[in-house]
Amino acid sequence: MKKILVLLHLFLAINVFSQTNERTLILLDSESNSPIEDASILILKTKQVLMSNSEGKVTFELKGGSNIKVTHSSYLPVTLKWASLNQSENIIYLKSKENALDDIVVTKQHPQQIIKKLVENSIKKLNVPARLKTYSREFFKSNGDYVYYNDGLINFQLYKEQKKIKSVLLVEQNRSFGLIDDIISSDLLGYNLNVMMEKYYTFKVLRPLLDEKSRKKYNFLVKVSPLDEAYNEITAIPLEGTTELLDDYKIVYDTKRKIIIEIKTEISPTTLSAVKEDNTKGVRNISRSLFKTNYRVDAENYYLISSKEEINFNINTGNEVKNIEVLNNLITMNFNVQNYTYKESDVFKDKTLFNIRNSILTDYWNVSGLTPTAKELEIINNIKGTF
Repeated sequence: MKKILVLLHLFLAINVFSQTNERTLILLDSESNSPIEDASILILKTKQVLMSNSEGKVTFELKGGSNIKVTHSSYLPVTLKWASLNQSENIIYLKSKENALDDIVVTKQHPQQIIKKLVENSIKKLNVPARLKTYSREFFKSNGDYVYYNDGLINFQLYKEQKKIKSVLLVEQNRSFGLIDDIISSDLLGYNLNVMMEKYYTFKVLRPLLDEKSRKKYNFLVKVSPLDEAYNEITAIPLEGTTELLDDYKIVYDTKRKIIIEIKTEISPTTLSAVKEDNTKGVRNISRSLFKTNYRVDAENYYLISSKEEINFNINTGNEVKNIEVLNNLITMNFNVQNYTYKESDVFKDKTLFNIRNSILTDYWNVSGLTPTAKELEIINNIKGTF
Protein backbone atom coordinates (compact mmCIF):
# COMPACT_ATOMS: atom_id res chain seq x y z
CA MET A 1 0.00 0.00 0.00
CA LYS A 2 2.85 2.38 0.86
CA LYS A 3 4.47 1.68 -2.51
CA ILE A 4 1.20 2.52 -4.26
CA LEU A 5 0.95 5.82 -2.36
CA VAL A 6 4.56 6.71 -3.17
CA LEU A 7 3.99 6.00 -6.86
CA LEU A 8 0.76 8.02 -6.79
CA HIS A 9 2.55 11.00 -5.21
CA LEU A 10 5.37 10.71 -7.73
CA PHE A 11 2.87 10.58 -10.61
CA LEU A 12 1.05 13.65 -9.31
CA ALA A 13 4.33 15.54 -8.86
CA ILE A 14 5.44 14.73 -12.40
CA ASN A 15 1.99 15.63 -13.76
CA VAL A 16 1.95 18.98 -11.98
CA PHE A 17 5.49 19.79 -13.14
CA SER A 18 4.70 18.90 -16.75
CA GLN A 19 1.54 21.01 -16.88
CA THR A 20 1.61 23.96 -19.23
CA ASN A 21 1.27 27.22 -17.32
CA GLU A 22 -0.19 30.24 -19.08
CA ARG A 23 0.87 33.63 -17.79
CA THR A 24 0.07 37.18 -18.84
CA LEU A 25 2.33 40.13 -18.06
CA ILE A 26 0.97 43.67 -18.21
CA LEU A 27 3.83 46.18 -18.32
CA LEU A 28 3.13 49.67 -17.02
CA ASP A 29 5.16 52.84 -16.58
CA SER A 30 5.79 53.27 -12.84
CA GLU A 31 5.03 57.00 -12.95
CA SER A 32 2.29 57.48 -15.54
CA ASN A 33 0.70 54.03 -15.20
CA SER A 34 0.49 53.93 -19.00
CA PRO A 35 1.10 50.64 -20.90
CA ILE A 36 4.58 49.99 -22.28
CA GLU A 37 4.66 48.78 -25.88
CA ASP A 38 7.50 46.94 -27.65
CA ALA A 39 9.23 45.72 -24.51
CA SER A 40 11.28 42.57 -25.07
CA ILE A 41 10.45 39.64 -22.78
CA LEU A 42 13.05 36.85 -22.70
CA ILE A 43 12.10 33.45 -21.26
CA LEU A 44 15.48 32.47 -19.83
CA LYS A 45 14.77 28.72 -19.85
CA THR A 46 13.75 28.43 -23.50
CA LYS A 47 15.40 31.61 -24.87
CA GLN A 48 12.04 32.52 -26.46
CA VAL A 49 11.56 36.25 -27.06
CA LEU A 50 8.18 37.97 -26.88
CA MET A 51 7.11 41.59 -27.44
CA SER A 52 4.51 43.54 -25.47
CA ASN A 53 1.60 44.97 -27.46
CA SER A 54 0.05 48.44 -27.29
CA GLU A 55 -1.79 47.40 -24.11
CA GLY A 56 1.57 46.51 -22.54
CA LYS A 57 0.44 42.89 -22.55
CA VAL A 58 2.15 39.64 -23.43
CA THR A 59 0.69 36.15 -22.93
CA PHE A 60 2.67 32.91 -23.13
CA GLU A 61 2.61 29.27 -22.11
CA LEU A 62 5.48 27.43 -20.47
CA LYS A 63 5.99 23.91 -19.17
CA GLY A 64 7.43 24.04 -15.68
CA GLY A 65 8.79 27.48 -14.85
CA SER A 66 11.47 29.97 -15.78
CA ASN A 67 12.79 33.34 -14.72
CA ILE A 68 11.97 36.11 -17.18
CA LYS A 69 13.98 39.15 -18.24
CA VAL A 70 12.16 42.30 -19.38
CA THR A 71 14.05 44.98 -21.33
CA HIS A 72 13.17 48.17 -23.15
CA SER A 73 15.44 50.89 -24.47
CA SER A 74 13.66 53.54 -22.38
CA TYR A 75 13.29 51.55 -19.13
CA LEU A 76 15.50 49.87 -16.54
CA PRO A 77 15.65 46.09 -17.12
CA VAL A 78 14.08 43.72 -14.59
CA THR A 79 14.39 39.99 -14.01
CA LEU A 80 11.24 38.32 -12.72
CA LYS A 81 11.24 35.18 -10.59
CA TRP A 82 8.77 32.59 -11.82
CA ALA A 83 7.43 32.09 -8.28
CA SER A 84 6.40 35.75 -8.16
CA LEU A 85 4.16 35.34 -11.20
CA ASN A 86 1.43 33.62 -9.22
CA GLN A 87 -1.55 35.22 -10.95
CA SER A 88 -2.98 34.59 -14.39
CA GLU A 89 -2.42 38.31 -15.05
CA ASN A 90 0.62 39.94 -13.42
CA ILE A 91 1.13 43.71 -13.47
CA ILE A 92 4.80 44.72 -13.75
CA TYR A 93 5.93 48.32 -13.28
CA LEU A 94 9.05 49.53 -15.10
CA LYS A 95 11.08 52.59 -14.17
CA SER A 96 12.10 55.02 -16.90
CA LYS A 97 15.83 55.42 -17.49
CA GLU A 98 15.59 58.53 -19.65
CA ASN A 99 17.86 61.33 -18.50
CA ALA A 100 15.65 63.98 -16.92
CA LEU A 101 18.30 66.66 -17.50
CA ASP A 102 18.36 65.98 -21.26
CA ASP A 103 22.16 66.11 -21.27
CA ILE A 104 24.05 66.38 -24.53
CA VAL A 105 27.00 64.09 -25.19
CA VAL A 106 30.11 66.14 -25.82
CA THR A 107 32.05 64.72 -28.76
CA LYS A 108 34.56 65.93 -31.33
CA GLN A 109 32.77 63.89 -33.99
CA HIS A 110 29.82 65.30 -35.91
CA PRO A 111 26.67 63.30 -34.96
CA GLN A 112 26.18 62.24 -38.59
CA GLN A 113 29.72 60.85 -38.56
CA ILE A 114 28.81 58.88 -35.43
CA ILE A 115 25.75 57.47 -37.23
CA LYS A 116 27.88 56.48 -40.23
CA LYS A 117 30.35 54.57 -38.04
CA LEU A 118 27.51 52.94 -36.10
CA VAL A 119 25.93 51.70 -39.33
CA GLU A 120 29.24 50.36 -40.67
CA ASN A 121 30.06 48.57 -37.42
CA SER A 122 26.51 47.22 -36.96
CA ILE A 123 26.46 45.74 -40.47
CA LYS A 124 29.81 44.12 -39.74
CA LYS A 125 28.62 42.70 -36.38
CA LEU A 126 25.22 41.36 -37.48
CA ASN A 127 25.30 37.57 -37.83
CA VAL A 128 25.31 36.68 -41.52
CA PRO A 129 24.96 33.95 -42.65
CA ALA A 130 22.20 33.06 -40.21
CA ARG A 131 18.60 32.01 -40.13
CA LEU A 132 15.62 33.64 -38.47
CA LYS A 133 12.33 31.92 -37.79
CA THR A 134 9.82 34.76 -37.66
CA TYR A 135 6.14 35.46 -37.17
CA SER A 136 4.73 38.04 -39.59
CA ARG A 137 1.36 39.75 -39.11
CA GLU A 138 -0.37 42.29 -41.33
CA PHE A 139 -3.61 44.30 -41.19
CA PHE A 140 -5.04 46.13 -44.18
CA LYS A 141 -7.59 48.98 -44.06
CA SER A 142 -9.56 50.59 -46.86
CA ASN A 143 -11.40 53.86 -46.20
CA GLY A 144 -11.08 53.29 -42.47
CA ASP A 145 -12.44 49.73 -42.41
CA TYR A 146 -10.35 46.63 -41.68
CA VAL A 147 -10.81 44.42 -44.73
CA TYR A 148 -7.84 42.05 -44.83
CA TYR A 149 -5.54 40.17 -42.48
CA ASN A 150 -2.68 37.74 -42.92
CA ASP A 151 -0.05 36.15 -40.74
CA GLY A 152 2.45 33.36 -41.03
CA LEU A 153 5.63 31.62 -39.91
CA ILE A 154 8.43 32.64 -42.23
CA ASN A 155 12.01 31.33 -42.26
CA PHE A 156 14.61 33.80 -43.51
CA GLN A 157 17.96 32.38 -44.60
CA LEU A 158 20.38 35.32 -44.67
CA TYR A 159 23.59 35.26 -46.70
CA LYS A 160 26.06 37.60 -48.37
CA GLU A 161 26.44 37.93 -52.11
CA GLN A 162 29.08 40.34 -53.45
CA LYS A 163 29.01 42.28 -50.18
CA LYS A 164 25.21 42.58 -50.32
CA ILE A 165 22.81 41.03 -47.81
CA LYS A 166 20.38 38.62 -49.45
CA SER A 167 17.71 36.33 -48.07
CA VAL A 168 15.89 33.14 -49.02
CA LEU A 169 12.30 32.91 -47.76
CA LEU A 170 10.58 29.68 -46.77
CA VAL A 171 6.95 29.94 -45.67
CA GLU A 172 6.21 27.31 -43.04
CA GLN A 173 2.55 28.12 -42.28
CA ASN A 174 0.24 30.99 -43.16
CA ARG A 175 -3.36 32.17 -43.24
CA SER A 176 -5.16 35.01 -45.01
CA PHE A 177 -8.65 36.32 -44.41
CA GLY A 178 -10.75 39.06 -45.93
CA LEU A 179 -12.19 40.48 -49.10
CA ILE A 180 -10.17 42.81 -51.28
CA ASP A 181 -11.73 45.45 -53.51
CA ASP A 182 -10.88 44.62 -57.15
CA ILE A 183 -9.99 48.27 -57.76
CA ILE A 184 -7.08 48.04 -55.32
CA SER A 185 -4.15 46.32 -56.98
CA SER A 186 -2.46 43.47 -55.14
CA ASP A 187 0.76 45.47 -55.57
CA LEU A 188 -0.56 47.83 -52.90
CA LEU A 189 -1.05 45.04 -50.41
CA GLY A 190 1.50 45.02 -47.68
CA TYR A 191 5.23 45.20 -47.36
CA ASN A 192 7.55 43.28 -49.66
CA LEU A 193 8.85 40.32 -47.67
CA ASN A 194 11.67 39.76 -50.13
CA VAL A 195 13.30 43.12 -49.41
CA MET A 196 12.49 43.51 -45.71
CA MET A 197 15.53 41.77 -44.26
CA GLU A 198 17.94 43.42 -46.67
CA LYS A 199 16.55 46.77 -45.54
CA TYR A 200 16.80 45.87 -41.86
CA TYR A 201 20.31 44.44 -42.14
CA THR A 202 21.75 47.34 -44.15
CA PHE A 203 19.94 50.13 -42.26
CA LYS A 204 18.61 51.67 -45.48
CA VAL A 205 16.16 53.77 -43.50
CA LEU A 206 19.08 55.92 -42.27
CA ARG A 207 20.32 56.89 -45.74
CA PRO A 208 18.88 60.43 -45.69
CA LEU A 209 21.17 61.10 -42.71
CA LEU A 210 24.23 59.61 -44.39
CA ASP A 211 24.02 60.24 -48.12
CA GLU A 212 26.16 63.20 -49.13
CA LYS A 213 23.59 64.54 -51.61
CA SER A 214 20.83 64.32 -49.02
CA ARG A 215 22.96 65.99 -46.38
CA LYS A 216 23.57 68.93 -48.71
CA LYS A 217 19.92 69.13 -49.71
CA TYR A 218 18.29 68.74 -46.29
CA ASN A 219 19.19 70.08 -42.89
CA PHE A 220 18.59 68.11 -39.71
CA LEU A 221 18.94 69.14 -36.09
CA VAL A 222 20.92 66.22 -34.66
CA LYS A 223 21.51 65.61 -30.93
CA VAL A 224 23.22 62.84 -28.97
CA SER A 225 21.90 62.25 -25.44
CA PRO A 226 22.64 59.59 -22.80
CA LEU A 227 19.86 57.21 -21.76
CA ASP A 228 21.99 55.50 -19.11
CA GLU A 229 25.54 54.15 -18.71
CA ALA A 230 25.03 51.60 -21.48
CA TYR A 231 23.05 53.45 -24.14
CA ASN A 232 22.97 56.76 -25.96
CA GLU A 233 20.14 58.12 -28.07
CA ILE A 234 20.54 60.11 -31.28
CA THR A 235 17.64 62.24 -32.46
CA ALA A 236 17.50 63.89 -35.88
CA ILE A 237 14.68 66.30 -36.73
CA PRO A 238 14.39 68.04 -40.13
CA LEU A 239 14.46 71.82 -40.05
CA GLU A 240 11.71 73.94 -41.55
CA GLY A 241 11.92 74.93 -45.20
CA THR A 242 11.85 71.58 -47.03
CA THR A 243 8.99 70.73 -49.39
CA GLU A 244 9.64 66.97 -49.35
CA LEU A 245 8.55 64.36 -46.83
CA LEU A 246 11.27 63.63 -44.27
CA ASP A 247 11.26 61.62 -41.07
CA ASP A 248 12.00 62.37 -37.46
CA TYR A 249 14.68 59.85 -36.38
CA LYS A 250 15.53 58.16 -33.10
CA ILE A 251 18.53 55.82 -32.86
CA VAL A 252 19.48 53.99 -29.66
CA TYR A 253 22.96 52.50 -29.61
CA ASP A 254 25.22 50.53 -27.30
CA THR A 255 28.04 52.89 -26.29
CA LYS A 256 30.50 50.08 -25.55
CA ARG A 257 29.90 47.80 -28.54
CA LYS A 258 29.11 50.72 -30.92
CA ILE A 259 26.13 48.92 -32.42
CA ILE A 260 22.54 49.98 -33.07
CA ILE A 261 19.88 48.58 -30.73
CA GLU A 262 16.80 50.41 -31.94
CA ILE A 263 15.69 52.65 -34.80
CA LYS A 264 12.43 54.54 -34.97
CA THR A 265 11.38 56.90 -37.74
CA GLU A 266 8.12 58.74 -38.28
CA ILE A 267 7.09 61.36 -40.81
CA SER A 268 7.86 64.75 -39.33
CA PRO A 269 4.81 66.96 -38.72
CA THR A 270 7.00 69.87 -39.89
CA THR A 271 7.52 68.46 -43.40
CA LEU A 272 4.04 66.92 -43.61
CA SER A 273 2.35 70.30 -43.15
CA ALA A 274 4.46 71.81 -45.95
CA VAL A 275 3.77 69.15 -48.61
CA LYS A 276 0.94 69.70 -51.09
CA GLU A 277 -1.26 66.81 -52.21
CA ASP A 278 -0.92 65.50 -55.76
CA ASN A 279 -4.23 64.02 -56.95
CA THR A 280 -2.78 62.55 -60.15
CA LYS A 281 -4.09 59.04 -60.72
CA GLY A 282 -1.94 56.43 -58.99
CA VAL A 283 0.06 58.90 -56.85
CA ARG A 284 0.23 58.13 -53.13
CA ASN A 285 -0.27 61.06 -50.77
CA ILE A 286 1.21 59.80 -47.50
CA SER A 287 -0.33 61.08 -44.28
CA ARG A 288 1.42 58.73 -41.83
CA SER A 289 4.48 56.53 -41.99
CA LEU A 290 6.14 54.74 -39.08
CA PHE A 291 9.16 52.43 -39.06
CA LYS A 292 10.71 50.69 -36.05
CA THR A 293 13.30 47.95 -35.67
CA ASN A 294 14.84 46.38 -32.56
CA TYR A 295 18.05 44.35 -32.48
CA ARG A 296 19.20 41.89 -29.84
CA VAL A 297 22.65 41.14 -28.46
CA ASP A 298 22.91 37.63 -27.03
CA ALA A 299 26.44 36.64 -26.04
CA GLU A 300 28.34 36.86 -29.37
CA ASN A 301 25.19 37.00 -31.47
CA TYR A 302 23.59 40.17 -32.82
CA TYR A 303 20.42 40.00 -34.89
CA LEU A 304 17.03 41.54 -35.64
CA ILE A 305 14.43 40.76 -32.99
CA SER A 306 11.39 42.73 -34.21
CA SER A 307 10.09 45.26 -36.69
CA LYS A 308 7.00 47.40 -37.10
CA GLU A 309 5.95 49.32 -40.19
CA GLU A 310 2.82 51.38 -40.78
CA ILE A 311 1.75 53.48 -43.75
CA ASN A 312 -1.39 55.52 -44.40
CA PHE A 313 -2.00 57.22 -47.74
CA ASN A 314 -4.68 58.47 -50.13
CA ILE A 315 -4.62 57.33 -53.74
CA ASN A 316 -6.67 58.37 -56.74
CA THR A 317 -7.83 55.10 -58.36
CA GLY A 318 -9.47 56.91 -61.27
CA ASN A 319 -12.98 56.49 -59.94
CA GLU A 320 -12.42 57.88 -56.46
CA VAL A 321 -9.79 58.79 -53.89
CA LYS A 322 -9.28 55.92 -51.45
CA ASN A 323 -7.57 55.87 -48.10
CA ILE A 324 -5.29 52.86 -47.63
CA GLU A 325 -3.55 51.80 -44.43
CA VAL A 326 -1.22 48.84 -43.91
CA LEU A 327 0.18 47.73 -40.53
CA ASN A 328 2.93 45.11 -40.41
CA ASN A 329 4.61 43.44 -37.43
CA LEU A 330 7.42 40.91 -37.48
CA ILE A 331 9.04 39.15 -34.52
CA THR A 332 11.94 36.70 -34.45
CA MET A 333 10.92 33.50 -32.69
CA ASN A 334 14.20 31.65 -33.16
CA PHE A 335 17.73 32.55 -34.24
CA ASN A 336 20.38 30.14 -35.47
CA VAL A 337 23.69 30.46 -37.29
CA GLN A 338 23.15 27.18 -39.15
CA ASN A 339 21.72 27.11 -42.68
CA TYR A 340 18.37 25.61 -43.63
CA THR A 341 18.18 22.63 -45.94
CA TYR A 342 15.60 23.31 -48.64
CA LYS A 343 14.61 22.67 -52.24
CA GLU A 344 14.42 25.50 -54.76
CA SER A 345 10.71 24.74 -55.19
CA ASP A 346 10.20 25.57 -51.49
CA VAL A 347 11.48 29.14 -51.87
CA PHE A 348 8.85 31.85 -51.56
CA LYS A 349 9.36 34.40 -54.33
CA ASP A 350 6.17 36.42 -54.17
CA LYS A 351 6.03 39.85 -52.53
CA THR A 352 3.43 39.24 -49.80
CA LEU A 353 1.40 36.40 -48.28
CA PHE A 354 -1.67 37.68 -50.13
CA ASN A 355 -1.36 35.33 -53.13
CA ILE A 356 -0.33 32.14 -51.33
CA ARG A 357 -2.75 29.37 -50.39
CA ASN A 358 -3.53 29.00 -46.69
CA SER A 359 -1.50 26.33 -44.90
CA ILE A 360 -2.49 25.87 -41.24
CA LEU A 361 -0.90 22.94 -39.44
CA THR A 362 -0.93 24.26 -35.86
CA ASP A 363 -2.27 27.28 -33.96
CA TYR A 364 1.12 28.95 -34.50
CA TRP A 365 -0.27 32.44 -33.79
CA ASN A 366 -0.74 31.50 -30.11
CA VAL A 367 3.00 30.86 -29.66
CA SER A 368 4.21 33.66 -31.91
CA GLY A 369 5.42 35.94 -29.11
CA LEU A 370 3.10 38.71 -30.32
CA THR A 371 -0.09 38.88 -28.26
CA PRO A 372 -3.02 40.56 -30.04
CA THR A 373 -4.83 43.32 -28.20
CA ALA A 374 -8.54 42.88 -27.47
CA LYS A 375 -9.32 45.17 -30.41
CA GLU A 376 -6.96 43.32 -32.77
CA LEU A 377 -8.49 39.97 -31.79
CA GLU A 378 -11.95 41.35 -32.47
CA ILE A 379 -10.80 42.60 -35.90
CA ILE A 380 -9.25 39.22 -36.78
CA ASN A 381 -12.42 37.35 -35.81
CA ASN A 382 -14.61 39.79 -37.73
CA ILE A 383 -12.50 39.50 -40.88
CA LYS A 384 -12.46 35.70 -40.58
CA GLY A 385 -16.25 35.82 -40.42
CA THR A 386 -16.41 37.51 -43.86
CA PHE A 387 -14.12 34.97 -45.50
